[in-house]
Formats: sequence, structure tokens, C-alpha cells
Amino acid sequence: MKAEYINSFIKASKDVLTQMTTMDFQVEKPYLKENPINVSNVIIIVGITGEIRGQVVFSMNEITAKQVVSNMMGGMPVDELNDISKSALSELGNMIMGNSATLLFNIGKNIDITPPTLMIGQNVSMSGQMTTVCIPLTYNEHHIELDIFMKE
Repeated sequence: MKAEYINSFIKASKDVLTQMTTMDFQVEKPYLKENPINVSNVIIIVGITGEIRGQVVFSMNEITAKQVVSNMMGGMPVDELNDISKSALSELGNMIMGNSATLLFNIGKNIDITPPTLMIGQNVSMSGQMTTVCIPLTYNEHHIELDIFMKE
């Protein structure tokens, strides 16, 4: 996995999160994950097709998800992950991946993305036959993991 590809996902994630939530998430040190990977209980999955194939998974706990949605809605309190909250989280994943696709196109890689899938559950683990790079994003006590499964 080329660093310039990973950097496109990191930049898009940080830029969109900052713009949409005003939460200045910091990028922690990326690392490889072994299969199966464990993810938090709120998960946004977006598939990648084209010159790069795979999927990107954004995972966070419910407290972080509610805070992200609250900030996206101008500070309106979010007490539950209802249909509007779920739609906002899915759209956040869509915007991040749309920006990632643009950044990758600018360096010569053409990809398409699938519509986001939002899952909420407990004790979720995922496995695949691709290398998984995890980029932790943190803002105060809030954590989002960006897991990138891809192959060229």
C-alpha cells in the first residue's frame, strides 16, 4: 500500500471531520492490523472499486457518534442514533470518501465508491484477505478508527 494513497484518505478524513464537525481530530500513528480486526460498535463501511479495490471502515463508539452528529447539526443535542443521526453519519462517510476519490484522482488513481453502509452492533469483528492499515483519529476523549482494506 503506497503512502500517497493512505495520505489521501487521512487528509480527506481530517479535512471533512474538521469542516463538518468543528472537531479538530488529530491523526495518530498508523499501524497494520491483523485479521480478524475488532471494530467499535458504530461502523460506516464504504467500498472502493476501480484502480484500487477494497473498503474503508470508520468505526467509533456510540458516544463519539452522537457527539459527531451533534456537531454536524450545529450543536443540537443528540440523545439517540435515530434515522436522522444515522443518515448524517452515512453522509459523513460519503463526503470523506468522495474527497478521498478526488485526491486520489489528482495523483493519477481513478476510483469509484459504493454508497455507505452503516452498522451498529456489539462485539463486531471483520476479516478480509487484504492488508488493513488503521489510522486512529482522536479529539479529546473521542476516537475514530479509519481502517483501510485495499489492494491495487
